[in-house]
Amino acid sequence: MNDYYEIISKGDDIDMISRYGIFCRVIENESFTRTAEEMGYSQSAVSQNIKALEQELGTVLIERKKDGIALTVDGQQFYPYIQAVFQAEKDLAQKQKEMSGLENSTIRIGTFTSVSRNLLPQIMKKFKEHYHQVNFVLQQGEYTSIGRWVQEGSVDFGFVNADAVSDVEMQMLYEDEMMAVLPQGHPFCVYKEVSLTQLAEEPFILLDEGDYSVPLNAFSKQKLSPNIEYKVYDDYSILAMVRQGLGVSVLYQLVLKGYEEGLEIRPIVERPRRKVALAWRSWETMPLSARRFVSFVQEYIIASGTCDMHGD
Repeated sequence: MNDYYEIISKGDDIDMISRYGIFCRVIENESFTRTAEEMGYSQSAVSQNIKALEQELGTVLIERKKDGIALTVDGQQFYPYIQAVFQAEKDLAQKQKEMSGLENSTIRIGTFTSVSRNLLPQIMKKFKEHYHQVNFVLQQGEYTSIGRWVQEGSVDFGFVNADAVSDVEMQMLYEDEMMAVLPQGHPFCVYKEVSLTQLAEEPFILLDEGDYSVPLNAFSKQKLSPNIEYKVYDDYSILAMVRQGLGVSVLYQLVLKGYEEGLEIRPIVERPRRKVALAWRSWETMPLSARRFVSFVQEYIIASGTCDMHGD
């Protein structure tokens, strides 16, 4: 027995009971003996806890009578406060249980389209199999806005391009390679690979990634300027446009999985990629539910082989 708490075990249910709690139970039961039996203590242990509380408060709280026990005058004054402390202890213990089980927790995530459509749904489903009462809020954006949300604390963490954000803590997840997306029957379909030089000559549909663009950076490194006729935020709108022959594009492998029908997909000679990472402001201050989900995401990425998405 430590100096402040007793451990009461009833089957698999273990509660931390302080002197305040023991005192309240003695008063509710109007008996030391009945309280000891109920809690599985010796009567001596119950009496010792009451004495210790009286010493702590510097007064006598309970007087024994022939027909039972009664609160002293000081005891009557202290009793409502002792009850309040005991209730606060119970509330704290309940919140601790909720937190450890992630009950009624909300995880706020900054994310971009390909992750929210192709990666997060199955991860959230598996996570909720373990933590049924956890809730998710997904905030959709592009790399720089997600990085800003992380810094501001409006999301718990975010999926980002590691090259596009700074001043946050990050953990790399995987590299996602960009592929050339062509309409069926396009002249470039005869090639096993397509270069950025070839793509720059065609009507180009650019994926709008905000202030930091992986394809534009790749073109710039080759001193090329693509013939941009459309700039589109949604990856899947671009796929529909390419199918209609409005131009060519480059999109990420994760986006293209399962959507290849009606398109020709080719590797790009220069292998442009984005480094997908998880970013947060501070691991120590991030909510427990978010930290646990981050670890779950990392384990899922490794187990599923998503980290091997680049294809040299």
